[in-house]
Amino acid sequence: MFQFFYEGGWPGMSILTVELIGLLFAAWKAPAWVKEIGLLALISGFIYTLFGFRQAMHAIQLAGDISLSLLAGGFRAASIPILYGLLIYTVSLLIRMFQKPRI
Repeated sequence: MFQFFYEGGWPGMSILTVELIGLLFAAWKAPAWVKEIGLLALISGFIYTLFGFRQAMHAIQLAGDISLSLLAGGFRAASIPILYGLLIYTVSLLIRMFQKPRI
């Protein structure tokens, strides 16, 4: 679990974790913000994925000729923040769904 945290880049994953904690706190204290915090996490994950792709492309440019397995590993590591952001967004939608008044 912590391996994904470090592979995804600790600054971005830390911000996403703070957003997850904020989401859980908002579910308790400010239910109207749950969906917005989930969207913020999704956008943050997307931005940090783009940063990861940028770093991977820069490393490829510096290295020149690389193997496909190395390229796939870089894309795998760069896609971790968006998956975490999607997970947080899904949690926000589930919380919002359970908080809505029943008919």
